[in-house]
Amino acid sequence: MPLASVSNDESTKIAESDEDSNSLDELESELIELFTRMAQLVGLPKSIGQIYGLIYASPEPLNLDEVMSRLGISKGSASQGLKFLRSANAVRTVSVPGRRSDHYEPETSLRSLATGFLKEQIEPHLDHGLERLSRLRELAADPELQADDLLQERIQRLEKWHNRASSMMPWVLRFLGR
Repeated sequence: MPLASVSNDESTKIAESDEDSNSLDELESELIELFTRMAQLVGLPKSIGQIYGLIYASPEPLNLDEVMSRLGISKGSASQGLKFLRSANAVRTVSVPGRRSDHYEPETSLRSLATGFLKEQIEPHLDHGLERLSRLRELAADPELQADDLLQERIQRLEKWHNRASSMMPWVLRFLGR
């Protein structure tokens, strides 16, 4: 639409939006909100979802400064979020000719995203759970603590749950293609 055919108020809005290329449009905002809710659903910080949503919505790879500016988040939050997303294989670093900073683009394969999430979020919890179960067994066996039969049985049940979850992980990862 030519500027001559719009009112002064509309041309001011158009000029402001051209000057402020860092603002989010409605589609970007909706994508960011979608990924933010998904991140929070699985217990991740809001900023992880925001960063992934922004990078997912962007037609061009974004660098750290662009992520900070577009989302209005701190350098620490953006840096930590990108670090997590890289380790979970949700974003990948790409080089942009003529630009020295790292730029990021989204991983869009559900298989890669699910595998990264499982390896980054679930496996460490299973490993830690094994340590906790070992400690629970020791405590339950201590005669001074007098763990009753019901508690002993429940600890055994937790061990069975843990063993099932641990035995499923390799199968799930194979199923996802890794």
